[in-house]
Amino acid sequence: MMRVRFAPSPTGNLHIGGGRTALFNWLYAKASRGAFVLRIEDTDAARSRKEYLDEILQSLAWLGFNWDEIYYQSQRFDIYREHAQKLVSEGLAYIEKSEEGKEAIIFRVSPQKIKVRDLIRGDIEFDATTIKDQVLIKSDGTPTYNFACVVDDATMHITHVVRGDDHISNTPKQILLYKALGFNIPGFAHLPLILAKEGGRLSKRKGATAISEYRAMGYLPEALVNYLLLLGWSPGDNREIIDICEAISLFDIKAVNKTAAVLDLDKLDWMNNQYLKRTDAEKLADQLMPLLVEKKYIAQENYDRQYVVSLVQLFKDRLCVLNDFVDWADFFFLDNIAVDEEARGKFLSTDLSKEFRLFIEKLEKLEIFDIIHIEETFRELVQQLNIQSRALIHPIRVALTGKTVGPGLFEVIYYLGKERTKKRLMRWVTKEEAE
Repeated sequence: MMRVRFAPSPTGNLHIGGGRTALFNWLYAKASRGAFVLRIEDTDAARSRKEYLDEILQSLAWLGFNWDEIYYQSQRFDIYREHAQKLVSEGLAYIEKSEEGKEAIIFRVSPQKIKVRDLIRGDIEFDATTIKDQVLIKSDGTPTYNFACVVDDATMHITHVVRGDDHISNTPKQILLYKALGFNIPGFAHLPLILAKEGGRLSKRKGATAISEYRAMGYLPEALVNYLLLLGWSPGDNREIIDICEAISLFDIKAVNKTAAVLDLDKLDWMNNQYLKRTDAEKLADQLMPLLVEKKYIAQENYDRQYVVSLVQLFKDRLCVLNDFVDWADFFFLDNIAVDEEARGKFLSTDLSKEFRLFIEKLEKLEIFDIIHIEETFRELVQQLNIQSRALIHPIRVALTGKTVGPGLFEVIYYLGKERTKKRLMRWVTKEEAE
């Protein structure tokens, strides 16, 4: 059975590159009906933190990458030392003492050519004469990365190692250790790097953001997974939106691109918008409730849930991320709205008292206050005033929302209701109140 592993270190959060590596391992396992093993590489006790571990596990679960087994390297030190001592006893490694009397175990590297059949890149050849003797166990008793990696992959029966191509330089060192220990050598697949849109490797400034931060910004896990999938692989036919279940049926690690992928956050925003459009407003409202409570837009317990769902439905086709709703729909929840200064100068600098008062009077006379009748009332008014719709529609929008863009004006008026609409327009009926 195929067995692959994802091996994060809890010395930092799970970033976008690690998320992509986890996805391709998980997909490869699912596509082959194999096992997805999670290995926490926490040998560095000084830098490993529980909060990082929690973030990694929560992010993987949020993305939907359920693991079949989990291991912690910090619990396996005896296994590493046992295998290191075996190499010493066979003359393949030696002990080196420090001035303080502490012992390190060093592997002897013998000159040879090393060939690797990479599933993505094809044949790669290395010359071991350029590799110096390798430390297996450091003088503080902890294993080195390459040694622990080899022992773990072998004893955990990992059949394929799928990782970023920044690990290519580790591959020949590990193959030497596989051979020396008499282990089967797994298949290797090195994923291309993810580059910033501006060029160069990802950095904190160029999109190397933690998965948990993308979650906090309001990206949907399905959209982020779909986007990560396209950073190196394609379902074909120029398709970009693909369900993860279909992706499992189509995925082949050998079809992964050899060239570096580019992280384009504009494309991610577009993809997230596509998923938001397809997602039920009830489900989105559930995810938004904590944000609305945090902003004090609604109370923790006492709020009109159906009203919030209706507003989400009104906005969801326009959203790039969920958090846009909190920013764009604030005028539905606040009594005192902030008016954009540029919009105020452009649309509310002239006296519209007469027009606003007439509109208020017409709205008050409506027996059926719905979107259709609100629009009819507005059309009657502009015809009566002999003006174009845009001469009044933009000022009313700014007066009601403080913004120049948003949902349809008649929908805005309907969901604000008669009284709030009247109150906000009345602010601009007399100059004293407008100021």
